[in-house]
Amino acid sequence: MESNNKLMGIVAAAVAVLVVVGGALWFMNRDMETEETESTNQSQQEDQVEQKTPGSIVTVASETPSLSTLVTALQAASLVETLQGTGPFTVFAPTNDAFAALPEGTLDSLLLPENVEQLKSILTYHVVSGKVLAQDLTDGQVITTVQGEKLTVSLMDGNAYLTDATGNKVMVETADVDADNGVVHVINSVLLPS
Repeated sequence: MESNNKLMGIVAAAVAVLVVVGGALWFMNRDMETEETESTNQSQQEDQVEQKTPGSIVTVASETPSLSTLVTALQAASLVETLQGTGPFTVFAPTNDAFAALPEGTLDSLLLPENVEQLKSILTYHVVSGKVLAQDLTDGQVITTVQGEKLTVSLMDGNAYLTDATGNKVMVETADVDADNGVVHVINSVLLPS
C-alpha cells in the first residue's frame, strides 16, 4: 500500500511538472505568436503607407529609368518644383526612346539655356491640369494643356492615342501611374505644339 501511495505521489508530481512545463511552453509560444502578429501587422501597415505615398510626379519619373531624359529636361526647364506642387496634374511622359527619336541634335539644342522657353513650351504641352485617368478619356475628346494648346484623344483597339498640334499621333504605352499629386501616362513619342 505504501509503495502504491509512493507511486501515486510520483505520478502526481510528474503530471504536475508536465502541466507546469506545458503551460510555460504554451505561454511562451503565445507570446511569440503575438509578437509575430504585431510585427506582421506593423509590416503590412508600413507597406500600405508606402503604397499610399508613391511620391510626386517628379519622384515617380525619377524612379522610372525609361523617363530619365524627361527628368533631365524638367530640370533644365526649371519645372521640377512646379510638378512637385500640390496639383493635381496629368503628365503625358515621353520615354527616353521618344526623345531619342527626335531629329538629331534637337534635344541637345532644347537643353541649352538660351532655348529654355521653347523647352518649357514643349514640356508644359505634355501637362494637363487635374487628374485625368485612362478611363476618363473618350474618343474625340479635346484636352487643353497647361501650355494652352490642345491635344485630341482617339481610342482604337484598346489603346489611347493623342494627336498633337502638328498632327503627330502618339500612343499611351502605360496608363495611370499614380503619383501623390496626379497621374502619369507614359507615351511613345514627344508631343509638339504648333
